[in-house]
Amino acid sequence: MREPTTDWRVTLRRRILVAAGLLGVWAAGLEGQLVYLQIFRHADLVARGTRQQMRTIVAPAKRGDILDRRGRILATSVDADSIYAVPSDISNATETAGRLCDAFGDCTDRERQALTERLGQSRAFAYVRRQVSPDQARRVAALNLDGLGFIKESRRFYPNKELAANLLGYVGIDNAGLGGLEFAYDSRIRGKPGTVLIHTDARRHAFSRFERPPTSGSTVELTIDEYLQHVAERELHAGVVENRAEGGSAIIVNPHTGEILAMANEPTFNPNAYRDSPEIERRNRAVQDLYEPGSTFKIVTASAAIEEKVMPIDTLIDTNPGQIAIGSRVVRDMRNHGVLSFSDVIVESSNVGAIKIGFQIGTERLSRYVQRYGFGHPVSPDFPGESPGIVWSPAKWTDSALASVSMGYQVGVTPLQMLTAVSSVANGGELVEPRAIRAVYHDNRRYRVQPRIVRRTIEADTAVVLTTIMEGVVERGTATAAQIPGYTIAGKTGTARKLVEGRYSKSDYNASFVGFLPSRNPAVAIIVVIDSPHAGAYFGGSVSAPIFKRIAESTLRYLGIGPTLNPAPPVLVARHDETSGLQTASPAAAGPLVSFVADGPAGMVPDLRGMSAREAVRTLVKVGLTARMSGDGLVVSQDPPAGTPLEAGGVCRVTLDRSLWRQVSGTAQP
Repeated sequence: MREPTTDWRVTLRRRILVAAGLLGVWAAGLEGQLVYLQIFRHADLVARGTRQQMRTIVAPAKRGDILDRRGRILATSVDADSIYAVPSDISNATETAGRLCDAFGDCTDRERQALTERLGQSRAFAYVRRQVSPDQARRVAALNLDGLGFIKESRRFYPNKELAANLLGYVGIDNAGLGGLEFAYDSRIRGKPGTVLIHTDARRHAFSRFERPPTSGSTVELTIDEYLQHVAERELHAGVVENRAEGGSAIIVNPHTGEILAMANEPTFNPNAYRDSPEIERRNRAVQDLYEPGSTFKIVTASAAIEEKVMPIDTLIDTNPGQIAIGSRVVRDMRNHGVLSFSDVIVESSNVGAIKIGFQIGTERLSRYVQRYGFGHPVSPDFPGESPGIVWSPAKWTDSALASVSMGYQVGVTPLQMLTAVSSVANGGELVEPRAIRAVYHDNRRYRVQPRIVRRTIEADTAVVLTTIMEGVVERGTATAAQIPGYTIAGKTGTARKLVEGRYSKSDYNASFVGFLPSRNPAVAIIVVIDSPHAGAYFGGSVSAPIFKRIAESTLRYLGIGPTLNPAPPVLVARHDETSGLQTASPAAAGPLVSFVADGPAGMVPDLRGMSAREAVRTLVKVGLTARMSGDGLVVSQDPPAGTPLEAGGVCRVTLDRSLWRQVSGTAQP
């Protein structure tokens, strides 16, 4: 029997068509998926891939230096090693963490556990420890562990430790200013951060690293003088210890310009290790803590009475029997002064007399002078945390309030506000804004802060009369302990009970003294406020005035201010000019023979000729150059020469010589 024939070609064609159809569907699906991924998901996938393959780390910028008024460094930035890890490259996190902690030498059990957890994660980057010491960095590097690396970061360093710490503030580990001037001028000092880019493969193993270094911030020059700051802190600390006080503040200012030459606080702290100090030690008491000024505020009362011609200064005021009743309240003097002249009310610091003067002035006029002197408002833009003080609205002043304000109670002030008010008397009646910033260096240019006169408080004639009265306070009144032989000093003492839990304490006082000298041509104004002295005496005249005296004596010597009472005749030294043969005379204590101006055009190497080695180094640092010195004496040559375009981070070779002085200056060496 014959079998039917099968057309195998038809079967093959059918199978090919089915296979082609399936292949077409597969290809269409694949193409559709590719279109979806390449077009609709493109941006998302690229971003995800970038995140998986690259890790960007922000490298904090190097903060600019903070200098005193003579160019001495108060705060600078140094390079420190920070240790990082690529956890995906670490096979045994527990063992690695243990070896790292052994190298650090100061790990706690909690830190060891936290480090183990960080190293055990599947990540491309994790900090191990930031800003380690050089010894710790060397010990970790010697371990030669896989998955570890080092990155340079900028660390803030304060070479003088506690000096001006409350004023300067401190910087956190992320290079941000956290207090003081470091915080107030953070945007200028911080600079621009850099970046570190780390590339990893599919298994998150790092195979390359690119770094864009950060740029330095602006250098800030303060009005502070490092030596005067040291003097103020030394004497304030001695006074606080001697009087067993809780703390205190001392400020030195130039009353004509408002420049703060020193601002000391006690207690203080080391900003290099600010975490080790409590918050109360990091406060700047001079601008943050309020106190009732007591009798120092009688300067405001007296100036209002003199300016408004309420009564002549020889008016007699009866303070008998040493107390005065205001409603149910009785205010007493320390003793019965009897009948006093207007001037002697201030000299003897009579509360009864001050209240009677205040009643003659009246609420409206006295409150106006309180505002004129700046009380109730911040007085300086350099301290964002400055307290505005407490001044009641005149509408709320009762007779009792008027009496309190007249003698320095029921008003809260800061030491800086009180000193600013007294400085306006010292300079002839102008309220000058106190400043701690003298200049800012940016792009090789120096931008100086100009003094700012806020307003006139009193007329010059009133200031002269008030100065005479304040001189009497030191000569024969409550502040004889502030006397300095050979100098006239104008000042005022203050002693005020402290408010403790809403009541005036019978054991805690604020003792203060504020004054200026030489009184007829003031160079400085100084305030000393001591908080809660417990060594027996608590009056401003016996506690704060002696501290004022010691600070003032050192300041006068340092500034070279001679006696104003019976001064010795100046000593003249003959000097010959070789070019002309003429003989001239100059004070024996004259400064350098030649002073070259180093400030040149922006972006140019400054002219260093004639400078000392220290001055040359200071000038080069300001413009970003490194100095290489050879020789001894004064600068006679430099390479590159003055006027050459600056190269950031370059080196300037400086030659010094004593024998070539005449060639440089053109004068004979005395």
